[in-house]
Amino acid sequence: MAHLTFLFFLISTLFLSSQAKLHLQPSRNQEESFTSILVSQQGLDFIKDLLINKAISSIIPLQLPATIEKSARIPFLGNVHMVISNVTIYKIDVLSSFVKPGNTGIAIVASGTTCNLTMNWHYSYSSWLVPIEISDGGRASVQVEGMEVGLTLGLEKHEGTLKLSLMDCGCYVEEITIKLDGGVSWLYQGMINAFEEQIGSAVENAITNKLKDGILKLDSFLQSLPKEIPVDDNASLNVSFVENPLLSSSSIEFDINGLFTAKEKVQIPKHYRQTWQPSVFCSDQSKMLGISLDEAVFNSASALYYDAEFMEWIVDKVPDQALLNTAGWRFIIPQLYKKYPNDDMNLNVSLSSPPLIRISEHNIGATVYADVIIDVVEAGQVIPVACISLEIRGSGSVKIVGNNLGGSVKMDDLAMSLKWSQIGNLRMYLIQPVMWTLVQTVVIPYANSYLGKGFPLPIIHGFTLQNAEITLSSSKVTVCSDVAYSESHNLNQLGISFE
Repeated sequence: MAHLTFLFFLISTLFLSSQAKLHLQPSRNQEESFTSILVSQQGLDFIKDLLINKAISSIIPLQLPATIEKSARIPFLGNVHMVISNVTIYKIDVLSSFVKPGNTGIAIVASGTTCNLTMNWHYSYSSWLVPIEISDGGRASVQVEGMEVGLTLGLEKHEGTLKLSLMDCGCYVEEITIKLDGGVSWLYQGMINAFEEQIGSAVENAITNKLKDGILKLDSFLQSLPKEIPVDDNASLNVSFVENPLLSSSSIEFDINGLFTAKEKVQIPKHYRQTWQPSVFCSDQSKMLGISLDEAVFNSASALYYDAEFMEWIVDKVPDQALLNTAGWRFIIPQLYKKYPNDDMNLNVSLSSPPLIRISEHNIGATVYADVIIDVVEAGQVIPVACISLEIRGSGSVKIVGNNLGGSVKMDDLAMSLKWSQIGNLRMYLIQPVMWTLVQTVVIPYANSYLGKGFPLPIIHGFTLQNAEITLSSSKVTVCSDVAYSESHNLNQLGISFE
């Protein structure tokens, strides 16, 4: 029955109530949590069904520690001593099971469970009729039927991770059938049946103790969960828990920080705004998993990479290479060509502030402020000649790439102004088409090459999103998905063993 504890492990490590449309009220902490993750009843049932088979195989064979002995005085035979040893559970079948979150904890019940056991039996007796001890022994098979196992778990936030506690646990055996093999087993079948109560108690105790041991190991494991998920060499995703899990009658919601943080522990400016705590809303209530990300998550990434000076680069190659020679600008900026005839050029592009991202029900909007310095390369010397400020307004889309949330952007509008010039006044209306072309053919593809890879969603290794749907609402993106499990991943790789 240790499979029941595996269930809660997966729930918690997925990092992820249900009324008619899987809608939750906003969570309690508005200042620290920017990502809400929900596991619906369908998700709980999926994990349960998967883990029952996986976890049973991890605990059998389970040998009961007790050796059961019994003595009796039988007329004409004298004193009879009977011993049962090496009682081993080698098969477990679960007819039905369910998991039910509630206000006080999470109840997990398996009913109609059957167990198959093997054991050694031995008896000996001496009688005044026979001066020597007589003994016999053999093997026996045991069928345990109608067993019910139940436990109630408590879960709370503890220093950014989860603490698991066992609030209640029990196992009840309804019926036991014993069949002897070996020796003159038919003669002793009635006597051996007297062990049914002791065997039932031993099974109940063994499974209960196994559950308790498993909960202790799970608690230790949950508290060792990482608080950050690496994104690349520069950034991580803060996945520390900020509130106790929110339990409803049919789902569990987890609130995590969800913001991007620098791997080097430096303070970065918070260019993002903190909005109302996101909740999870899936129009399709059959989806197993829902993940809601506030726009602050995206703006935290923007602020981090801006602060790390990753949003500046030199453009020295473009599809129309003639644009990087002063001859290509002779009709656009005549004074440039006149002062530097037929010289190579490059464009020094840098963002003047982090891109600002806004999410609405209809689209994802982004505003980017950038400075473009026009450089002339003459005799190996780079000469800045002018700086143009750009205000780029674009819109974006998001998509699922494996377990990552990727996306792309396109430009909707471009405004520009002259910031400074070493070559006199510039006719901005002539330069604007060129800048538009450069942004469309250089800047946007460059940005999309990174955005297309995406960043990881909090999904445990070995599980993948399937048939995911993305919806936009005011200030947040929500991913609603089913989950598939790869058989190539062994549950023991997750770091938990009940052996």
